[in-house]
Amino acid sequence: MIYLNFSDLNGEAQERLLESSKKDVEQKFGDDIRNYAKEHCTNFEVMIEEEALRNLYSYTYVFNI
Repeated sequence: MIYLNFSDLNGEAQERLLESSKKDVEQKFGDDIRNYAKEHCTNFEVMIEEEALRNLYSYTYVFNI
């Protein structure tokens, strides 16, 4: 088995996983992040992207070759 983290993947795989992570984060925490963004006058999309990246770096990617 090979163990990788998010930065070890190619650009195409990173983009695909980032989009998936954004959807996941928005589904789980979207309302909370939206409320925080309104209260603190910040950009909701930027916050979702930052949380999605944090989410991706918490994963362990395992490939069987």
